[in-house]
Amino acid sequence: MPNFSNHPSKFPNNKTSIFSVMSSMARENNAIDLSQGFPNFETDARLKELVYKAMKDGYNQYPPMNGIPELREQISAKIEKLYGVKYKVDSEITMTSGATQALFSAITAFVRPGDEVIVFKPAYDSYEPAIKLNDGKPILVQLKGSNFSIDWQEVKEKINDRTKMVIINTPHNPTGSVMSKEDMQQLEGLLKNTNIILLSDEVYEHIIFDNIEHQSASRFPYLAERAIVCSSFGKTFHNTGWKMGYCVAPEELMKEIWKVHELVTFCVNHPMQRAFAEHLKNPKNYLSLSSFYQEKRDKFLKLMEGTKFTAIPSKGTYYQLFDFSEITDEKDTDFANRLTQEHKVASIPVSEFNIDKKDNQQLRFCFAKTNETLEKAAEILNRI
Repeated sequence: MPNFSNHPSKFPNNKTSIFSVMSSMARENNAIDLSQGFPNFETDARLKELVYKAMKDGYNQYPPMNGIPELREQISAKIEKLYGVKYKVDSEITMTSGATQALFSAITAFVRPGDEVIVFKPAYDSYEPAIKLNDGKPILVQLKGSNFSIDWQEVKEKINDRTKMVIINTPHNPTGSVMSKEDMQQLEGLLKNTNIILLSDEVYEHIIFDNIEHQSASRFPYLAERAIVCSSFGKTFHNTGWKMGYCVAPEELMKEIWKVHELVTFCVNHPMQRAFAEHLKNPKNYLSLSSFYQEKRDKFLKLMEGTKFTAIPSKGTYYQLFDFSEITDEKDTDFANRLTQEHKVASIPVSEFNIDKKDNQQLRFCFAKTNETLEKAAEILNRI
């Protein structure tokens, strides 16, 4: 037998994702799963029919590496209409196997040993492992206060000649906060006269509330010229299991991303691309999303009014944080486990995303669920 201890792990300190842990615990305990971020309702029936039609019509072989032209054209038109910038259809748009693959490919394309990458915490848990896998160094900046604001002076102090990239996420997972126009202008000022790349995770761009306007990096000229913007059809169209996303970037950057993309996956699902190309022709299919999810957010908050959980209403995404400090002094990980095992509602402890796992006694709940599911969960949480 070979001795695999001679092949040490490249991720010796990397544990199973908290999403996998809590979802598995939810299944084992037959709990209502408000932990992992996916809807428990169906995607649009017409969109599924479009995928089936594309299969029947014979679109079952490799598409172009960067995606079919029809879909890239629709994406370019959407971005131009929403954010006022036109990306070149042939050289600045690429379809990916979910936004996570876009993020990984972008990091791998540019981060070299010793490069520093600024990451705002709490953060989606794929950023730092990808940086470390490429022998880069994550430079962590904790979001501040109950509104999870960015201390731009701290960011300025952490930028140096080793800074290769800054990663932002707006609307933000897990907090539900949203970067303002002023935030983006501050960032633009910091990066304007540098060669630093901006990696902008905007997968929840169409899920934003209270008439707030999404501030895409594409809107700001000195950001757009250096920005790789990643988006997700899975989040937008309630089909996370399809793993369909895309990224846009200036041609010079995209050429390097292609070198990784070609090796990682080469191309992504052809019939689904045909379906999305047709689906995007009706802007209502994505512009109606904010009101759809705001109704769910408001319903969930209303259902939780009688509890001892305290909320700052989410500004975007389909996640809501609740403070539970009036209920127990337990660590958030312990309370999340007990909530799942004893009360049968699964959530995500936010400390898992903070610097040094700082525990602010907050849990993240996903409200991308049917009204029936939200009502059942809230009924349980009202009894705690």
